Amino acid sequence: MRKNILQHIGAIVSGRRNEEHLTQQQLAQQTGRGLRHIQNIEKGRVNASIEVLADVIYRLGLSADVLFYPDMPQLEQQTKQLLCKFAVCTEDERVFLLKTVDCMVEQMLNQHHTDEQSCSQ
Repeated sequence: MRKNILQHIGAIVSGRRNEEHLTQQQLAQQTGRGLRHIQNIEKGRVNASIEVLADVIYRLGLSADVLFYPDMPQLEQQTKQLLCKFAVCTEDERVFLLKTVDCMVEQMLNQHHTDEQSCSQ
């Protein structure tokens, strides 16, 4: 069981790192860790300390829940991921993001309404 959780954590870290278009070397540098340590985490070979995991998940915008609760529903995982990314932004960046999201949601809602009208005709 212990090995399974280490492999799960490694797969999540590796997948998220790739989504962020980071190399292992870049993640190592940006978290102040060694390349070999990042490689070993991603392969599930080491039990990373809380301090290391905190730096890695902060940089990748992950929620610790995603690492430790693999059965969490997808929507909840996505929500936590969004909140983690939001939290690492500056106040000005958060204001910008909120305005951008508001605009995008309005466009999507308008599109949904247009689609509904065309389907009912």
